[in-house]
Amino acid sequence: MLDNSIKRLEYLCKVIPQLLRNIDEGEFSKKPAPDKWSKKEILGHLIASATNNHHRIVRGQFEEQPTIGYDNDVWNKGNHFQKLQKEELIEMWTSYNKYFLALIKHIPGKELKRLVKTGEAGENNILTIAFIIEDYVAHLEHHLRQLVKY
Repeated sequence: MLDNSIKRLEYLCKVIPQLLRNIDEGEFSKKPAPDKWSKKEILGHLIASATNNHHRIVRGQFEEQPTIGYDNDVWNKGNHFQKLQKEELIEMWTSYNKYFLALIKHIPGKELKRLVKTGEAGENNILTIAFIIEDYVAHLEHHLRQLVKY
């Protein structure tokens, strides 16, 4: 299962950046409603997700069930993704996901079974590092389909 997630992430890192670049800056910045995220903010959310999952995976290998959660809306607002240029966001997304890919390829198999508490939505979910990686890629694809067809 993890091999499939790695292959999917490799594919996404190759094809998604150019597809995102093909989106007009105006369309990329447009908010469908005041309380809805623009494409910029969706991509920013994916950067925040990579950041938080990076911490989960690294700390999960060395700490005993660390709790690492985050509030999507707070992170989106606090990172000011809407104010950044499209190309900056695409470069950040691409670089972070290439790094994330390299990281997960080097995790020893026994470490993939270690546990992390996500603590999201008022819950205390206890997940394996392997599940976090697989869920990250599924989550990534869910949101990328909101941005582009691939």
